[in-house]
Amino acid sequence: MRRIFILTGKFISDIIDFFYPPFRKYFSLHFFRYSVSGASNMGFDWVLYFITYNFIVQKQLVHLGFVTLSPHIASLLFTFPITFFTGFLLQKYVTFTASQMRGKDQLVRYMAVVMANLLINYFGLKLFVEVIGIYPTPSKMLVTIITTAFSYFSQKKFTFRIQNEPEQK
Repeated sequence: MRRIFILTGKFISDIIDFFYPPFRKYFSLHFFRYSVSGASNMGFDWVLYFITYNFIVQKQLVHLGFVTLSPHIASLLFTFPITFFTGFLLQKYVTFTASQMRGKDQLVRYMAVVMANLLINYFGLKLFVEVIGIYPTPSKMLVTIITTAFSYFSQKKFTFRIQNEPEQK
């Protein structure tokens, strides 16, 4: 299975690298790969969230017996595990391939960063939807943009850290 992930990551990296030359003077290849793979996962998350909110949860409260979830929070909790794993795989096998840290350790660290992002998402959705009154899908998009910068630096310096890494643009 690992071999399939490595080969798929290499294939995706080659496609991203093909589009890199016009951006060479603005971004390092590393940051470009992060941006493209992260934006792809973010787009996947937005589409999955939209489908979940509108067609699975159908904009209704979700009663779990011991707690009732608002439709925007239930949709977040449904999409989270899926985009968690797709995001980890993209970062591990496309962006941060030089990290020699054990995959299990990377996964635990990735989970810590993602949990921080999940809290930011939760409170951001509560704020934008319930306090400010913005529609759920655009609110999700705004919160995701806020968490992107935090994620990049956390993943680079913590989750997929490389010993003695030279500074990049």
